[in-house]
Amino acid sequence: MFYTVGMAIKDALLADYDHEMGTTRRLLERLPDDKLSWKPHEKSMSLGGLATHLGNIPHWGGTILNDAFFDLATATPNLPEAGSRAAILTAFDETRSRTRGWMDKTDAEYNAMWTLKRGSQQMFSLPRVSAFRSFVLHHVIHHRGQLSVYLRLIGVPVPAIYGPSADEGI
Repeated sequence: MFYTVGMAIKDALLADYDHEMGTTRRLLERLPDDKLSWKPHEKSMSLGGLATHLGNIPHWGGTILNDAFFDLATATPNLPEAGSRAAILTAFDETRSRTRGWMDKTDAEYNAMWTLKRGSQQMFSLPRVSAFRSFVLHHVIHHRGQLSVYLRLIGVPVPAIYGPSADEGI
């Protein structure tokens, strides 16, 4: 993340968000529909399950930016695995756009504390901007790295992410 003197937190965060979401979409566009059930290991998520989870991660932004806390004890179960690349991309685009709209916050709102709880137990509290970076941006980056390995293992060319790709050379 970069900061410029006098720049609002929102503006710096939006630059990171737009970059990471664009890169993530390029990777999701490579999903082969006929391999969505493929797993690299019996304990691993399937390709479609991982992509569905990755596409839904921006949704956490709404909870972080709009609520004072999230309670894991009342969390809904994980989304069912999407059945096609088109469904994954549609859900991702909707979630990405909705979350981007929620990011129109003041510095004071970004610096307000957010808490993760499990029932009556407080897991931790931190400023919303830190929670957003961790639970949304860093979480996306983590699972996008996994997805790029999955794609490589099934022979799908991986796009450039932070530098040239061995598959595209750009």
